[in-house]
Amino acid sequence: MSRRKLIGLLLPNPEAVYQQRLMDGVFMQCRKYGYECAVFSPLVQVCHYYKDYLSGELNIFELINFDRLDGVILPAISLSEDNNKEVPAALLERLKRECTKPVVSIDLPFGDYPVIETDDRSAFSVITEHILDIHKCSPDKIYFLTGMEHYDVSKKRLGGFTDVYEKRGFEIKKENIFYGDFWYSGGEDLAEKISSGEVEMPEAVICASDHMAIGLANKLIEKGIDVPGKVIVTGYDATAEAAINEPAITTYVPDVVAAAAKTVETIHNIIEPGTADTTAQSFSGTGLRICASCGCAENMSYVKECLNSSLYNVNHNFVGGKMPDDIDIGMLLESYMFENLTSADGVEDCLQKIAASEYLVRPYGKLYLCLEENWLDTTHDRVRGYGDRMRTVVLTEDSKNGGEAIKYSGNSSLYSFDTGVMLPELDEERSEPAVFYFSPIHFKEEPLGYAVLQCPLSQKHKINIVFRNWIRNVNNAVEMMRIQEELRKFSERDAMTGLYNRRGMETHLNQMRNEAKPGDNIIVFVVDMDGLKHINDTYGHNEGDYGINAIAAAVRSVTRNREICVRAGGDEFYIIGIGEYSAIDAIVRSERLSLAVTEVNKSAAKPYEISASIGYSLRLFFPEAGIDDVLNEADEKMYKNKVARKKQRIN
Repeated sequence: MSRRKLIGLLLPNPEAVYQQRLMDGVFMQCRKYGYECAVFSPLVQVCHYYKDYLSGELNIFELINFDRLDGVILPAISLSEDNNKEVPAALLERLKRECTKPVVSIDLPFGDYPVIETDDRSAFSVITEHILDIHKCSPDKIYFLTGMEHYDVSKKRLGGFTDVYEKRGFEIKKENIFYGDFWYSGGEDLAEKISSGEVEMPEAVICASDHMAIGLANKLIEKGIDVPGKVIVTGYDATAEAAINEPAITTYVPDVVAAAAKTVETIHNIIEPGTADTTAQSFSGTGLRICASCGCAENMSYVKECLNSSLYNVNHNFVGGKMPDDIDIGMLLESYMFENLTSADGVEDCLQKIAASEYLVRPYGKLYLCLEENWLDTTHDRVRGYGDRMRTVVLTEDSKNGGEAIKYSGNSSLYSFDTGVMLPELDEERSEPAVFYFSPIHFKEEPLGYAVLQCPLSQKHKINIVFRNWIRNVNNAVEMMRIQEELRKFSERDAMTGLYNRRGMETHLNQMRNEAKPGDNIIVFVVDMDGLKHINDTYGHNEGDYGINAIAAAVRSVTRNREICVRAGGDEFYIIGIGEYSAIDAIVRSERLSLAVTEVNKSAAKPYEISASIGYSLRLFFPEAGIDDVLNEADEKMYKNKVARKKQRIN
């Protein structure tokens, strides 16, 4: 079985109702063609108020390697909320520069790429007929608030309104048509004009989006104009916000599912021309949703359905001590995941606890946490893109069926890969097509990596508010580990030279002990600076510090990988290694140390000599043995060297 075709979907704020319906359609059609889907999701809206955080979220788009995809779907409405122009412009530039695969937009234009639009026209005819026939509003007193004037989707939604007027022979007055932005602000602007008397008071306003309807209704009420008593307001999109607004907004569930499925169908016809086509099906749940904002009796079952999806404090019956299949936001918050992660004792423990919290994102197939190889480094200041290499530090499988949840977690022995691969498992053969949700891991604007949730494409449950807040907990925990690691490094490093101090020596010596093999030797060099007191007394302590740093640089220059270089005290330094060392190694390395110190002295050109005495010890390593005996032997040899050198200088 060859790798399945992979369709990329760029989807901000995936928990929103429009985005959920869009995924339903894309996934449905992908299953029919046997395609897989990679969803790249900033977990907030593109107009999110916290701009540093938004930048970190949007960075997930920088991960996309278009060569790994077979087609791209862009929900332009979600990418341009609140009339955002920067995000679409940046994406359009990248697509033109890097993408050779077919690209399809949905509902709004995106550059010159083909657009598949939801059938809004007939929906707005239904809404208009409801206002005319049920509420008996005068045709001259009905306003229509659509979106941006130059957008086809704005024209088609308005077209459903004008179709009814033309069919019934009503005059269509230009002054009754208003243009907004599909956002709250569009409705608020019209409300200001109505309340101020700039435009005549209408009997009803049909809005081309729920957001504009909410903005309009709430602003009218704020201005003392009763909705629906004085002005009827309707929306479009059937968002949860509209249902739980006061008053609840009469709206319409659009057939986004069919339009989204058609985007996959369009890509299919390009990448596999001539193959059997599978026509997209309509979604049976479309249609008018009657609520209080039009003056009808409240549709309590619909409002309750939307309200229940938004509730936090819900009790659950944990039958037999088992967690339910779907975790709601209340269960996530009451899990105390954040407190559990912040109590982690170091990096490994934190990663293990992240892995152990996998049950909170159920149901799913596999969960990957991929961090940059240098994710613990707090010194780099890159705020865009990702490093060249990623490391999978957590990999879990859903434990709901009694399997082992944690397949692999940790920071030392997991696999790494080129970032351009995005995820090596994309190339695996699967009996059932999957969806891969790529979501950013970051702290504020600084990218650290990403999480990938792999699910069967047939799974009804999709990422939502629970996953977003689970990721937020992971973001904060990862940043906390970075800070703790930085503090640990400071506590293990000598502030002047940057070499390990005695605490750092003990920590890394334990690591070396754990990695040692039978038959390995331990080698220790002790280096002690000569004449530090004389330099301090004669030339000042600044010059003494210069000398210490010069010796430190010489010692560091001959320290090999997997050895540790230590400033053990004032003017004393160690090099310690465990491995396949020989007596010849010890002698040769000692001579190289002497030469390095000599070179430092020459290059410094100081009025005083920078020199050091050196001793070494080599012994067979035993895990149960301490290091004191080896250090003492090397120290004794160093002292003998110091005495001999002093006699040479006197003579």
